[in-house]
Amino acid sequence: MNGTPTILGIPYDGSSSFLRGAADAPNAIRKALRSPSTNGWTEALLDTSDPAAVRDAGDVDFEDAFDPRAAIGEAVSRILDSGGSPISLGGDHSVTFPILRALRPRCPQLTILHFDAHPDIHDTFEGDPYSHACPFARIMESGLCDRLVQAGIRTMNPLQQRQVERFGVEVIDMRSWVSGRRPIVEGPVYVSIDVDGLDPAFAPGVSHPEPGGLSTRDIVTVLQSLEGPIVGADVVEYNPARDFNDLTAYVCAKLVKELVGGMMAPARPRPHAVRSGSD
Repeated sequence: MNGTPTILGIPYDGSSSFLRGAADAPNAIRKALRSPSTNGWTEALLDTSDPAAVRDAGDVDFEDAFDPRAAIGEAVSRILDSGGSPISLGGDHSVTFPILRALRPRCPQLTILHFDAHPDIHDTFEGDPYSHACPFARIMESGLCDRLVQAGIRTMNPLQQRQVERFGVEVIDMRSWVSGRRPIVEGPVYVSIDVDGLDPAFAPGVSHPEPGGLSTRDIVTVLQSLEGPIVGADVVEYNPARDFNDLTAYVCAKLVKELVGGMMAPARPRPHAVRSGSD
């Protein structure tokens, strides 16, 4: 499965803890993508600003939605039905579960590559099984992927460690990352980027800043190294109210451009092979 890259805004933060604000991310990221301060070209010289090559499906409409997760799934299904591959902007991380629920039937082989400070695999959090701290528990128990690889983790607790072991999740925490370990990802991949996976020095505009994280270049390098087709992606947990001079919006836009580029040219040779270990 490999369709036209299609942007979808998800202005939802109803499952956030601590702070709201991620619902305002989609248009802030779009503004950075369209800013005359930069251009739409990827580092592989692909033009992501070409409307013939990249679509924008607008935002999910939650105004009359009885179930926000159903509304997200329906919007993603419409993109897939039209021959698109979704790149979702904004919202809290709870949105990844309904996205994968819509995507999985179209993709019988699927790896999720997840960048985050947090594993987001609580069974429930503050009494909510659909909290932004829980999407990967719902994804794994529902069989929505064959493999989950998490990178950048630096907030693991014993409860989440037990969940990781239960579901067979492959975790590359920041200590392992610094020692040289990298993900090996083959075949169709869905990329989920929680912006707080980045160190706050690169992305201050988040509700849960965690020092000691990934750099923008770390994530871009992995994206450029993916060999299998990128069948979908999300960039979540950007909170414009916490940003500084729109810095995080431009980081999000950079990541979106490289994701779009990966979808546009999935067979294009990547600059570096991604390997696990310290080779």
